[in-house]
Amino acid sequence: MELLKEVLAGLRPDEKKVKKEIDVTLRKLNSRLRKAKVKAKAVTGGSIAKGTFLEGDYDCDIFVKFNLKKYKDRDLSKILESVLKKSFKNVEKVHGSRDYFHLDRESREFRYEIVPVLDIRKTSEAVNVTDCSPLHVSWVNKFPKMKGEIMLTKAFMKAAGTYGAESYIKGFSGHVVDILTIYYGGFMALLKASQKWKTGDAKGRKEEKEVIDYYNKHKGKALFNLNKSKTESAIVVIDPIQPDRNAAAALNREKFDVFRKKASEFLKNPSKRFFLAEKLDIERLRLDAEQGKGRLILMDAEAKQGKEDVVGAKLLKAFEYIISNLKQGDFVIINKGWEWDRAKRALFWVIVDAKDLPQTKTYEGPPVKIKKHYDNFRKIHKQAYEKGGRVFADEKREFTDAKDLISKLIKEEYIKNRVKSISGRGG
Repeated sequence: MELLKEVLAGLRPDEKKVKKEIDVTLRKLNSRLRKAKVKAKAVTGGSIAKGTFLEGDYDCDIFVKFNLKKYKDRDLSKILESVLKKSFKNVEKVHGSRDYFHLDRESREFRYEIVPVLDIRKTSEAVNVTDCSPLHVSWVNKFPKMKGEIMLTKAFMKAAGTYGAESYIKGFSGHVVDILTIYYGGFMALLKASQKWKTGDAKGRKEEKEVIDYYNKHKGKALFNLNKSKTESAIVVIDPIQPDRNAAAALNREKFDVFRKKASEFLKNPSKRFFLAEKLDIERLRLDAEQGKGRLILMDAEAKQGKEDVVGAKLLKAFEYIISNLKQGDFVIINKGWEWDRAKRALFWVIVDAKDLPQTKTYEGPPVKIKKHYDNFRKIHKQAYEKGGRVFADEKREFTDAKDLISKLIKEEYIKNRVKSISGRGG
């Protein structure tokens, strides 16, 4: 498809520029490792090492591979931290199953994630799950013809808002993007296949969930072989390097459905716009609200400081709390969403029915003849009355205007514990 060739050409970065920048960082880091007499070597990882990084998206992974025999029982993070702080400014430790580090270079264009790993040859030698990351890179590099296809998939998912396994995104990780694209043999084949994916079963039957197992390690029985906690994601993607792991464990149903919907739209009407992330347009939201007989409410939030994934998760919980309470308050939500600059500022928005709720709400109770439940209902609702053989009660609502409820919610401790500050405003 000519369209995809044009898109791909725009996705390819200036490789000379990237190589020059990264080589400087690698040389500096490896020089310091040698001076400190640390038996380890810094190498590129992630999309940089796979050759699947996108123009303008220079989040660079670097693995510092420590000698297995010498450092198997050592604190790799502590050793690496000492080396980094002697070599670079703006080193930030990030806590994880094994601590790693963020490093911003002077240009601010390149942002590094420096990850300490053991230099292993097979997964059985791993002490920590991160030790297997270089093996993921090696696996993808076995499929050089798929690199452009992976770039298309990644750009498509980024634009759709479904890319990233962080807890505040719950989308497709880079590793899952690699596996899916390679498994189906390309971007278009993946989109077409997604329309036929099993989407789960209301009765919880395990066979009604899509499983991707590149090497068929589980012989069609992955959902029975793996622990239930590992198969609760919308789709199960067996890690080709670690077959006891579901690489898509972080993927939720919402992002799964959004991807399939966007794939369907693209297949029906291919366009470059599907590869361009849309900026939030307040005026567009306001117009949509008016046309849908809704009301737009905006909330400006300032994020707390901390690890990106943790801060993002707190923002998400605050947003979900507000939405949940609106639903419990009987407000009709037409549309909703939020965006975050991955630093300080976040914007929550919700479109609710423009009409205020009635001043009172009618609660329907049990049939009068079921005395036990009838008596309990009368205890809760003192002004209950009987009609047509059932008991009812009319109670005054605390909130009839969604904005008033939101004004109350953003003052509650649950919200205050998750954002530095938040304020509401009309659309």
